[in-house]
Amino acid sequence: MRSIGETARDSGLGVSALRFYDRAGVLVPAWVDPVSGYRWYEPGQLDEARLLARLRRAGMPLADIRLVLAGWSGPDTGLVRKLLDAHLGRLEQGLSDAREEFSALRALLDHRENTMTSSQTVAVRLSLAAPELAAALDAVRFAVSTDRELPMLGGILFDIEGESLDVVATDRYRMAIARAGIAGHEGGRVQFVVPTPLADAMRALLDGEAAVALSVDGDRVTLESGDRQASGPRLGHDFPDYRRLVPRTAGRRVLVEAAAFRRDLETGPVRSGEDGAPALSVLKAQGDGTVTLHTDADGDPDRVAVNRDFLLDAIDALAAGSHDRLALELVTPTAPITIRRPDDEATLSMLMPVRIDD
Repeated sequence: MRSIGETARDSGLGVSALRFYDRAGVLVPAWVDPVSGYRWYEPGQLDEARLLARLRRAGMPLADIRLVLAGWSGPDTGLVRKLLDAHLGRLEQGLSDAREEFSALRALLDHRENTMTSSQTVAVRLSLAAPELAAALDAVRFAVSTDRELPMLGGILFDIEGESLDVVATDRYRMAIARAGIAGHEGGRVQFVVPTPLADAMRALLDGEAAVALSVDGDRVTLESGDRQASGPRLGHDFPDYRRLVPRTAGRRVLVEAAAFRRDLETGPVRSGEDGAPALSVLKAQGDGTVTLHTDADGDPDRVAVNRDFLLDAIDALAAGSHDRLALELVTPTAPITIRRPDDEATLSMLMPVRIDD
């Protein structure tokens, strides 16, 4: 007999997935301990679990998976072949439909690009405190994308408006925003994207308490700190409208001690990743103002799963300095998790949740 952990490890299905398919009657363990409820599988069920994992990765509906498993080992494989062919046909048709829609979207984009005038950054010069800019860059640096297919996300957005500078980074799965005060800017809103190497070079200059000067002249961005400077071209891409992605309404807010919460995440229950996926922390905001950790969703609509490493990175970035307490906002299992500094609402991180099947 094989334990559920061994079966999960060798089949590519997670433990929680095996529990789900047991409850659904798709892959029922050979024996369940009546006292502990622990599931045990016969050696021959490993092949069924591997088959189930393949069908699951291919997106086959659960009803068809049942029939494929039922007919797989039988002498007549006609039904299985028809089910596989039918699902492949649906996938190919879906891909064809998606190609048509994307072709139409590209045509709309081409039309927009031909009718819109490319925005040029005007000349800007302003000053700001080195510690403020350093803290802002530290709060967002972890969220910069490294995806070469999305070069417009491979830097940090500098968004200047009024007396503040917002710096923003996102890799699609997480987004971080931080704010610093500025002086000397009298024009309208100005945005430009600083490539990651230049942003890191800027951060290296911010080791003092004095004010630094930030300037933009055409495509060139320069930060001056005393007799030192970091300068280079800005990215020639527009950044997405990040303000549309910030939640308009807050979810259930929970205040946590950053250090203690970090320890709980590192040592507490975790949902093991499947097929090389990252480990997940499943969070729930309780009515008493605390947050609890779980291994599964168990059908609870208030439990939200998130990439644990991403959450740890966000906590480290926001808790840097003297920020001992953080506020977590949990809405639904499909809405982003927002983490803020209670004393600085403009500095925050957002993490996309991960859907789980429990």
